[in-house]
Amino acid sequence: MTKATVTKLKLYAVFLILMAVLPFFADAKPDPKVADESFFIHLHDQRAMANVTISPVRNGAVEIAIQLETVEELPLKAEAVTVTLGNADKGVLPVTASARRTADDQWSVRMAASEAGRWNLALGITLAATTTVNIAAPILIY
Repeated sequence: MTKATVTKLKLYAVFLILMAVLPFFADAKPDPKVADESFFIHLHDQRAMANVTISPVRNGAVEIAIQLETVEELPLKAEAVTVTLGNADKGVLPVTASARRTADDQWSVRMAASEAGRWNLALGITLAATTTVNIAAPILIY
């Protein structure tokens, strides 16, 4: 064997030994960071679109952030936005809350979502006194 071959074999042996003993030296404590379990969904109809992000907070609540757009993907100003969440599979009746405006085209609301699972989300986007766009879709809450 050449000197280069012997050196490579020694390096491979050291590598294999390190790989074998590494788990014994690794910190086995759980990672205290909470994984980002946000859920994003894009809802639309012929008059409005909404980019919705549902983020878990604590104690069975979720924060729902809504960005409204026109069908041309321009910012959409609305007079009001309502959010309805329900989970028929878990026996949770739909609950409606008014979102608060955070920017011209952005809204936010915190709502109870007691359990993970498939929920129904509905938005009521009031564009004018007599014009409301209703969009609904199933979502996942982790």
